[in-house]
Amino acid sequence: MNNQNEILDDKKYNKLIVALSIIIPVAVAILFGVRIPNVEPLSFLPPIYATINGLTAVILVIALIAIKKKNIVLHENLMTTALWCSVAFLVMYVAYHMTSDSTKFGGEGAIKYVYYFILLSHILLSIIVIPFVLITYVRAITNNFEKHKKIAKITFPLWLYVAVTGVIVYIMISPYYV
Repeated sequence: MNNQNEILDDKKYNKLIVALSIIIPVAVAILFGVRIPNVEPLSFLPPIYATINGLTAVILVIALIAIKKKNIVLHENLMTTALWCSVAFLVMYVAYHMTSDSTKFGGEGAIKYVYYFILLSHILLSIIVIPFVLITYVRAITNNFEKHKKIAKITFPLWLYVAVTGVIVYIMISPYYV
């Protein structure tokens, strides 16, 4: 019966996970091209959302340590906080780009290729990680811990990479903000 409950829980959330995994990147792509006229640029946001990315990375590492020490409640709270940090990042990122032009990277030579590799891998993995985060979270809240552990081993490094590279991208481009 437990296996049947897991299947029902998976089906219950699968449509929502698929929908969000498509809607979020599409909405971000669309909103990235929208400019709100006659609004002061939200130029103060990049260091804030970069800090949130850094905080997310730290929270993810502490959450991993917590679960390894069998501190389940702390792990749950930290993972929920990391999820909300990612949502806050996304809202601020979109708000910034709806009020400000994108900043061009001004570096020359090899550093330019390093920057674009980090940026492109960050963007690609930030899209890929969405369903992983949602599935991992759902498996935890539905008490499907065996499947949760399996996918968390994939989700954790992806999410951590996205959080850390978000900070690196900000640090590399920050000298070029106007």
